[in-house]
Amino acid sequence: MSATFAAVLLAGGTAACGEGAESDSAHEGPAQVTPRTAVAKAATDSEGITSLRYRVTGTVPQTGRLEAEASMSTEPPVMSMRMTTAEHGEDGRLEVRFVDEVMYAGGSAVDSGKLDGKSWFSAGPAVWGRGAADNNSYRVLPSQMEGSPAVQSRILTASKDVRKIGTETVDGTRTTHYRGTVTGRGISAARDAATTKAARERQIASLDQFVALRIDDRLTMDLWIDEAGRTRQFRMRGDTRATRGGTEGKPLEFIDGDPLDMTVTFLDVNQPVTVETPPSEDTADIAALADKAQSTGE
Repeated sequence: MSATFAAVLLAGGTAACGEGAESDSAHEGPAQVTPRTAVAKAATDSEGITSLRYRVTGTVPQTGRLEAEASMSTEPPVMSMRMTTAEHGEDGRLEVRFVDEVMYAGGSAVDSGKLDGKSWFSAGPAVWGRGAADNNSYRVLPSQMEGSPAVQSRILTASKDVRKIGTETVDGTRTTHYRGTVTGRGISAARDAATTKAARERQIASLDQFVALRIDDRLTMDLWIDEAGRTRQFRMRGDTRATRGGTEGKPLEFIDGDPLDMTVTFLDVNQPVTVETPPSEDTADIAALADKAQSTGE
């Protein structure tokens, strides 16, 4: 009930039950490397990311158009995100924080009329940055926003047709742009390909969301790598499959799902991240709100 109730607290919200062969052209610079080697090096570098500030734009299944800026850290595991979505309108801004396995949600996208005059609601236990089956953002965050972008950027390592597109500037930084396609099976392979146990655990956690998406045929991924060999931006595009039926005697069937087209830009890497809990006097507990709603029949 808590997940459904959290969705109701959002103003206007509802509880919603590649290309070409690999090129031999070299990465420009003194050390000439193939596209696949450049992508692999960037993926290895991403294993060392313990904190990240990043921006997300695009369209994700079941949510539609969104824009977000977030900061996260793995030591300790915290995350803070400010997001706007088409569902909540231009003035509907949502702020979400994860601290000490509790989620806090506030902003104009939250229906303050249902919070007893408070600006935030809290819900726990809440989990962000783990596997699709273990995450719990109470249906406030789209599932594709529940994993670490540092890990998601590794997906292109599973491509069999990665190639160089050209040289481009991303947020004032000169980068080389690569592109490739990855099948659902390839995403699973990328998930398991980390070089250390800790990195492998993060891989499995953050790529599970994309395995669960049921990508239809293949995912197209673009990766922008700077001159130091580090990821600066990535974009994922693909069609997805959804299910319907499976209850009340109706057979389970797969149908066309919503498209995925998400771009993530890395803004700061391995810089200190502090996420504070909102004031307790301005925060309503979701369990207490749900109990009150149930007792009053609201």
